[in-house]
Amino acid sequence: MRYVSDRVTREPGRSQDPYVGELDVPTWPVQPGRYRLVAARACPWANRAIIVRSLLGLEDVVSMGLAGPTHDERSWTFDLDPGGVDPVLRYERLQQAYLARDPAYDRGITVPALVDVPTRALVTNDFPSITHDLFFEWRDHHRPDAPDLWPEECREEMDQVMERIFTEVNNGVYRCGFAGSQDAYDAAYDRLWSALDWLEERLTDRRYLMGERITEADVRLFTTLARFDAVYHGHFKCNRNRLTEMPVLWAYARDLFQTPGFGDSIDFDQIKLHYYVVHEDINPTGIVPKGPDESGWHAPHGRERLGSPQSS
Repeated sequence: MRYVSDRVTREPGRSQDPYVGELDVPTWPVQPGRYRLVAARACPWANRAIIVRSLLGLEDVVSMGLAGPTHDERSWTFDLDPGGVDPVLRYERLQQAYLARDPAYDRGITVPALVDVPTRALVTNDFPSITHDLFFEWRDHHRPDAPDLWPEECREEMDQVMERIFTEVNNGVYRCGFAGSQDAYDAAYDRLWSALDWLEERLTDRRYLMGERITEADVRLFTTLARFDAVYHGHFKCNRNRLTEMPVLWAYARDLFQTPGFGDSIDFDQIKLHYYVVHEDINPTGIVPKGPDESGWHAPHGRERLGSPQSS
């Protein structure tokens, strides 16, 4: 998938992240009320942006539109809104924002997408950069107790952890689900479970991936864990065991789920509808499973013994 990779920054042409600095892509100014984050609760990549926006307290600064869980080959649609029209952008399809940016655009229509409200045109659909900029570039507008999602003292190790999570877990479940041969599936399956076993061990004696504070690494892992038993275990054949059968990861996932900004971003019905209906090649009947039981997400997790969360 190719992305429109513009950035929203405090300074023209420059990122506030000291590891990035000068940018070689177009930049747009930080301006409260100017942009609309278009996301979908069904999509794990968009789920990241929903969580980060909430954790940082940017709800009144960057508005959000939500697309429905199912779509055709053309685009995500705003069928959750009255009349099937986004009330701010006045679009029926996210595709319209992409075409407002480039009338000849013929690539994938993905969420999350940041849209410029005055022109109703796409700014960027580069999902890692969207959450990165919400943290580094919009800091003047964060709530006072917003968490430090990118703590400087552990950023190098955090980058390594996030890279393994992205390649082996976030993408790993898709590698299993869309494998075109037995050999490809077997290799993908082994890689995924090697990474999940590593995470089970890593989280045994630390509350979060980087210690006692929630970081973006936790956001990125959570969106896959939240979908694991409902979708990836069966639909994508990631079925060595369920998340609920991995005591550490299951307690960690519940801990995050019960943290404001995480669990309230999850809609299991929308998640199942998206995967089981849209992926017709994997599930040609379109039957959506009734389970699993979601009540366990609210059970005590016992992770408090590993430390209280630090906001900064």
